[in-house]
Amino acid sequence: MTDYKSQVWRVNARTHELKTEPVPESWQHLGGRGLIAQIMIDEVDAKCDPLGAGNKLIFAPGLLVGHMLSSTDRISVGGKSPLTGGVKESNAGGRTGLHMTHMGIHALIIEDRPEQDGFWVLHLSLNGAKWDKADDLAGLGVYETTPKLIEKYGDKVAIALIGPGGEMQMKAAGIQNIDKDRVPSRIAARGGLGAVMGSKRIKAIVFDNAGGQKPPIVQPEAFKIAQKDYTKAVMEHPQSISYRDYGTAAMTQLTQRFAALPARNFSRGTFENVESVSGEQLREFTLTRGKPSDPSHACMAGCTIKCSNIFGGEDGKIIVSPLEYETIGLMGTNLEIDSLDSIGRLNWQVNDLGLDSIEVGAALGVAAEAGLMRWGNEADALKLVDEIRKGTELGCLLGDGAVAVGKKYGIERVPAVKGQAMSAYEPRSIKGTGVTYATTPQGADHTAGLTIRAKIDHLDPNVQIEASRTAQLNMAGYDTLGACIFAGFGFAATPDAVVKRLLAARYGWNDLPDNVLQELGKQTIRLERKFNRRAGFTKEDDRLPKWMMEEALPENHSVFDVKAEDLDSIFSDIE
Repeated sequence: MTDYKSQVWRVNARTHELKTEPVPESWQHLGGRGLIAQIMIDEVDAKCDPLGAGNKLIFAPGLLVGHMLSSTDRISVGGKSPLTGGVKESNAGGRTGLHMTHMGIHALIIEDRPEQDGFWVLHLSLNGAKWDKADDLAGLGVYETTPKLIEKYGDKVAIALIGPGGEMQMKAAGIQNIDKDRVPSRIAARGGLGAVMGSKRIKAIVFDNAGGQKPPIVQPEAFKIAQKDYTKAVMEHPQSISYRDYGTAAMTQLTQRFAALPARNFSRGTFENVESVSGEQLREFTLTRGKPSDPSHACMAGCTIKCSNIFGGEDGKIIVSPLEYETIGLMGTNLEIDSLDSIGRLNWQVNDLGLDSIEVGAALGVAAEAGLMRWGNEADALKLVDEIRKGTELGCLLGDGAVAVGKKYGIERVPAVKGQAMSAYEPRSIKGTGVTYATTPQGADHTAGLTIRAKIDHLDPNVQIEASRTAQLNMAGYDTLGACIFAGFGFAATPDAVVKRLLAARYGWNDLPDNVLQELGKQTIRLERKFNRRAGFTKEDDRLPKWMMEEALPENHSVFDVKAEDLDSIFSDIE
């Protein structure tokens, strides 16, 4: 064994003091999303102002992060959400999680907030914390900021940073992380955590792991065998192959077939020109346009799936990286924009601002419904995004998300739950995902439990609860491990409880149950629901918008009709 020491790093954003502490016993068997939930319960007043001194910004690598296990080096970021008012965890790929584990950081907790204006760069290394004024970076987008940080701190570091949206404390602001190619493309997007970072006046956090080391593995040979089984299952799974070729954009045609592709602000479930924004079209563009376009790109070192992409234009210049299904859905079909180039240009602008493309896309859809832009018009959409960049009254409204826009303009059709916009799966057609939107503590979020691949009748309201519950528990478990959603294909296809084997070998935990993934999920969701109850949430918050229960989709005449009593009982056995 080595002298590796895992600790909690606690940073005060007002005094700039760093304290390192032993990991409390109740935190030792948790990472990622589960650890964030436990810290929130232990240390954060659920009634606090999300942008005030009482909220905490938490960075927590998952339990299996640190060993370049394929698709399993993600970073979870959490706190009380300015968007939902409840618990929030948002995760991303990139370098941050890997670097934190090599520095021995079990969790980074950023507390308090400064009384003075002005932004800082927080540089963390094994020598401690250093604060550098960031006045020269304030107001800059993430694409301009990142090279300046790399020039100053070196190209070996990991960086988590916010854009102008986070600086202006917009509720749709996320936190970008640089990928293995030093591009700030991996965003912990959802729930407004970039606004929390902005409230603490931190423009960027630099993780310098020089002198660090991999976390020790208690049983190296057993870990190696389990890793081999898992990697083989990932690489051979047909879904992994599909995502390697087409990325998440493979979902575009699939959701179209289910009438679950959001179009014209969720008023329809299909899009007439779907072929022009499909995964097949995206792949053709990336192949025929040549470098730097790349249909298969890894967002984390060691990932074998490579579901990300680099999307370039006909001029040989990068438009955006990556272009994902969620953005195609919310900023494309949802706005009736049928050009991947147009969607990519919008995506780049929103990325540069450090905002969630799902939330902004939904906000633009509501804005179009209010007559603020023409459907299918890229120029109009770009003008509204420019309002966000300028920080105008309208721009700040859009930057606060779909619910804020709907409230201002009296629009009923706002696709959101708990204040957060729905992702690109229409819940009247994929009703299990609608159950997830309604009941997850996280707000409407497909990554909390997508059910489109469940072997059920997706329109039957009587079979959705179990599908959603299973998916939600699994995803909470994966988010606690630090595993990508697509790592689940490998975990699910691997024999002999490979999650248990990996954890036992990594930590020497030999008393784990075979269903450890679901047990981690249960613990996590139990804690999150407890926090939300403390924040004032009731069962009435676990509902889809009323209009989705009354307004039928034209394609299949379906409304969301899962019974309220079924929604209320989904987690009754774990509380």
